[in-house]
Amino acid sequence: MVQPYKHEPFTDFSIEENRQAYLKALETVEGYLGQDYDLVIGGEKITTEDKIVSYNPANTAQVIGRVSKANKDLAEKAMQAAVEAFKTWKKTKPEVRADVLFKAATMIRRRKDEFSALLTKEAGKSWREADVEVAEGIDFLEYYGRQMLSLKNGVPVNSRPDEYNRYDYIPLGVGIIISPWNFPFAIMAGTTVAAIVSGNTVLLKPASTTPIVAAKFVEVMEVAGLPKGVLNFVPGNGSEVGDYLVDHKDTRFVSFTGSREVGLRIFERSSKLNEGQIWMKRLIAEMGGKDTIVVDSEADLELAAQSIMASSFGFSGQKCSACSRAVIVEDVYDQVLNRVVELTNQLTIGDPVDNSNYTGPVIDNNAFNKIMEYIEIGKQEGKLMAGGEGDNSKGYFIKPTIIADLDPKARIMQEEIFGPVVGFTKAKDFDEAIEIANNTEYGLTGAVITTNRAHMEQAREDFHVGNLYFNRGCTGAIVGYQPFGGFNMSGTDSKAGGPDYLLLHMQAKTTSEMY
Repeated sequence: MVQPYKHEPFTDFSIEENRQAYLKALETVEGYLGQDYDLVIGGEKITTEDKIVSYNPANTAQVIGRVSKANKDLAEKAMQAAVEAFKTWKKTKPEVRADVLFKAATMIRRRKDEFSALLTKEAGKSWREADVEVAEGIDFLEYYGRQMLSLKNGVPVNSRPDEYNRYDYIPLGVGIIISPWNFPFAIMAGTTVAAIVSGNTVLLKPASTTPIVAAKFVEVMEVAGLPKGVLNFVPGNGSEVGDYLVDHKDTRFVSFTGSREVGLRIFERSSKLNEGQIWMKRLIAEMGGKDTIVVDSEADLELAAQSIMASSFGFSGQKCSACSRAVIVEDVYDQVLNRVVELTNQLTIGDPVDNSNYTGPVIDNNAFNKIMEYIEIGKQEGKLMAGGEGDNSKGYFIKPTIIADLDPKARIMQEEIFGPVVGFTKAKDFDEAIEIANNTEYGLTGAVITTNRAHMEQAREDFHVGNLYFNRGCTGAIVGYQPFGGFNMSGTDSKAGGPDYLLLHMQAKTTSEMY
């Protein structure tokens, strides 16, 4: 019997000892800022002259580090290393593969504050957001290790007196992991180890804005005992290295987390048969969201306001699960809107190194400019109630912004902004609120604040999202508790942190023996 896993606890920063530990971790990270990191191909560390430079989004003068940049030739070298390593890794016992994850989880747990502090510096995450993310990464390692132990003997199928049948899972082959900058530790680690513990070998191409935390993770996996060539670290341009690897005849699957546009590009490219390719590539994709919190007239309105504020502005709204739409039944619209404005005006924004700041910067200048353009659109489409200002003189800071009285089809209500902007619209009743909630091309997360049990059941059936929450915010899925993934343009509904996620990285084989 595989022991169940309870998720990694979050750190309580109201305890002085924990505060001091985090400050010390920030000092540790400060001590190695600006270093260079190599590619890792077949266990060999490779330095290139061309570098990807990672900057602190809260203080752009500060270089977090530089990673060597892969090109097509090095991507090909990495592919061949992965192909070769797969020959032995696929035959390595599942227990051994799981043990690597368990050891890595223990190593990261011991350095939890350091990894969190690195996220504060490299991704601009507040102490709490960073701590929760590292906990999630540990959860992925522990959970997927246990899942593999549950799956290692396949599943029972019927046999007959003269015939014995088995149904086993075998790995797919070489996978390309393309991970995002907004959860540069948790999603990067989770997607990587899910593929590895299932018996596959991988090429990891992390987001170019946050490659240092990925480099640190690769170091941990090496020390945890992962054989050479199983995990190859190949940061590089999406248009060069990414396209080359997605197209490659030896790529068996692609695991991608990122934007709708890039996801659809990978979907199209990976569907094409290349010369020498003898399989259809599998795609595991988690893309965007345009997530709605619905507030019923029968609801705890303070809970509603707190949920909207936290889900909209945690990590500056840079989550695919973030609340970017609040749909309020008209009877309570003004009350909820005014309270969210009140709460939002109390938020502090600044360098997340200072734990008194609720939220930090957006990730880079491109994001800053895009979000500010959307705020200008919002001013034309609705009424600016809070925020609306940005400052990119030192870092990329945008005040949490509320735009009210929007048409449900307004651009602010339809397009993914990926920043600290939430739009409000009113519905005449609960039925209309659910209709509006479903009127986007996405279907990732949503929440309903109501005390009406019939309305809960109506939403459970009719609110078309992969993760639906009642009487809480729409962010913060926990591994093993709320498996995460969405419908429609939000991706392939590959439920990360769920009981069938590893199966996406494997194929089933039936064997039948006659006696």
